[in-house]
Order: sequence, then C-alpha cells, then structure tokens
Amino acid sequence: MLKVGIIGLGTVGSSVVRILQENEEIISARAGVKIIPAIGVVRNLEKHQDLGIVLSDNIDDILEDESIDMVVELIGGVETAYKIVKKALQKGKSVVTANKALLAYHRYELQQLANGKGFGFEASVAGGIPIIKALREGLSANRILSIKGILNGTCNYMLTKMIEEGVSFEEVLKEAQELGYAEADPTFDIGGFDASHKLLILASIAYGIDAKPEDILIEGIEGITKEDIFFAKEFGYSIKLLAIAKKSEGKVELRVHPALIKKEQMISKVDGVMNGVSVVGDFVGETLYYGAGAGGDATASAVVSDIISIARGDASPMLGFKKLVSFDNLVLIDKDDIISEYYVRMSVVDEIGVLSKISSIFSKYDISIDSFLQKSSKNKERTTLLFSTHKCKELKIQKALRSIETLDFVKEKPSMIRIED
Repeated sequence: MLKVGIIGLGTVGSSVVRILQENEEIISARAGVKIIPAIGVVRNLEKHQDLGIVLSDNIDDILEDESIDMVVELIGGVETAYKIVKKALQKGKSVVTANKALLAYHRYELQQLANGKGFGFEASVAGGIPIIKALREGLSANRILSIKGILNGTCNYMLTKMIEEGVSFEEVLKEAQELGYAEADPTFDIGGFDASHKLLILASIAYGIDAKPEDILIEGIEGITKEDIFFAKEFGYSIKLLAIAKKSEGKVELRVHPALIKKEQMISKVDGVMNGVSVVGDFVGETLYYGAGAGGDATASAVVSDIISIARGDASPMLGFKKLVSFDNLVLIDKDDIISEYYVRMSVVDEIGVLSKISSIFSKYDISIDSFLQKSSKNKERTTLLFSTHKCKELKIQKALRSIETLDFVKEKPSMIRIED
C-alpha cells in the first residue's frame, strides 16, 4: 500500500482524489500496489468534506507522518512550496508536483535533494500532454535540435478568436475572463511568464541548461492588433504565443513571444485552449504532441500518472541526466544575439518621403526588407505601414526601431513580431 498526502485540494487536487478513488482498481493493477489518498491539507476545513478523505489545515500532519509515503504539492507559488517540497524530500518521501513556478527557479536544487527518490512533475508543463516523459524517456536517444510549444491555453484561445472572428484584444480578454480562461489579473498568462516557466523546465530536460526566467526573452500578446492579424492573413501566417528552444553551434536560445508561423506548419493548427509542442530530434525528426494544457481533470491525470510511475519504482533521473552537468558545454545565447526574421508595424503621417527615410534606417542597421504593405486608417492624415524583414540580429532590429520611433512623422511606438520558420 502507498499512502499519499495531498497539499492543496483546489480544482486539480480534488480531481486527483477522485481519480484515485474512482479508478482505484485499474490504477492498482497498473501500479502493482494499492494507492490511497490518505490525507488532504486545506486552508478551510469546511470545504471538500465530500471527498471522503481525512482533512487537515496543518502541513506537518503530512510531512511529519512517517506512514505517508508520497507528498503531492498543489498549492503553487515558489518559496513556500520549495520549503514544503524540500522538507518532504529530506523526510525520505517521494514528491509529485504540478508547480511550474517552483521548478522554474528551483529545479536543480530539487534534483540534488531528490537524489534517486521519486520526483514527478509531468503536470507542470502542458497539463495532460505527457511531454516530460516524451523528452526524458521516449526521445532520450536524440540530441534535441528544437522545441516549439504553444504552452498557454489562455493566450491561444484569445489569438484564435482574434484571427477567426476579427475581435479586438480587449474584447477577447474580457470574454476569456468571463469564461474562466483568464484570471482577473491576467498578466501572468498574457505576459508570457506562464509559458516561460514551462519552457525552462523543458529546456533543462532537453539540454541540461540552468536558466531562470530573468535570463531569457519574454514578451506577451498585449500588443497584437487587427492590423497584425490582417498582415498575417495576407501572407499566409498564423499568430501564436510560442515558447522556443533551439540548439545551434554550442549555444541554446530560449525565448517566449508572439510569433508569425506559416499556416502549413502543424503547430499553427493548434487552436482554442489546446496546447501543442513540436520537438525535433537529430534522429527521430519532428514529433508533435497535442492535448489539453490545463483544467482540473487533464492536469490531475498527469499528476496521477506520476504517482503510478513512482509506485512502480520507475527511477528515471528527474531532469533526464544521470550527470548534473550541461552536456556539450552548451551556453545560453544572449538575447541581443538571437537571429530572426521580423514583422514591423508603424503608424505614420501620410506624406512623401516617409518610406525612403524608414528604409534608410533599416539599411543603416543592415536590415533587408522582404515584403511591404500599406494599410489606410480612419484618420486620413495617417497610414499604417507593415513590413517583414529578412533575417537579422535582435540587437539591430531593436536599434532600428528606436531610431525610427524618434522621427517626427512616426505617431506611435513601432510594434514588432518575430517570424518563426
């Protein structure tokens, strides 16, 4: 018998209990041992009485109980969760968590603390999609060349609605909040931070590289407009918030931002609240993983899969490497050295000479224009210019846009979206 203590019985925690209870027979058959949700820790003891397990408001009732074999941490946050998980590991208990923020900051410390003990975190990335197991085990024979992920269902839902129905960012955000897809304060999702935490976890498994959110390029979808959607449609693109990891010449680039991607790419077809991850290995080629990236049942399914794996005695290294050093001596590429194609939007006064002055600044920074559209606006004195460029360094496009912003005829700060091939 394996006794589980669950810290946090919100949407995911409650679903974990129900899965363990309702699918007890098949779970026991697969695990080879009976798994019992023995106790749940909650803030309010009046809630969750219907779950049929012992409730407590004291975390030590789990951590100090020697009969509890496994701790499932589902409270979220970083430092408090870290202290709880650290203590559980020190007490010799195995751990399962869905906490992406915890792992974004403390995954390497936790790997050392785990030191062979069971530690599962499948639910921390992409909900019910088994991407952790795919990277850590199924693709372990490969050097991972790239990862491109749609890892935030809120952003994907919003962008899909904007593209398909022509609604504005403000309108679709309000709708997403009403439907419960977006929080009252949606910054963590729409700002790209949620996806960045997930990307860092995947990058550790793929590349053995230790980076924090502050080390990588992170941009959100707040600036996407109907003009951007218009350009994307004209040139056969879709717009997605992408989490991107790429390995090249001994370096790894990690970035999260809106991206224009060709509609024929499989990942561009991941719409609505769904998640999708494309992984390219040097021998296997491209593999694509698709499914529900959030929600109580989907995330709980991943939590329980980790519980079963640990109960079986599966002993995969937490981050996929028996050695804790970065293989191939990979280093994180500086944000300014990222190379991409770019789409640029700017609102300017409609007068002679504007285009030539903008072109001269692009030329000064060795930026070559690939395509151009001019879109009229309701204001007869202004027009919107839409450009795409050939590949150039991030530093150069940023310098060019700062120069263009100072020109008298430019009426708004230029907006830029990277184009991902």
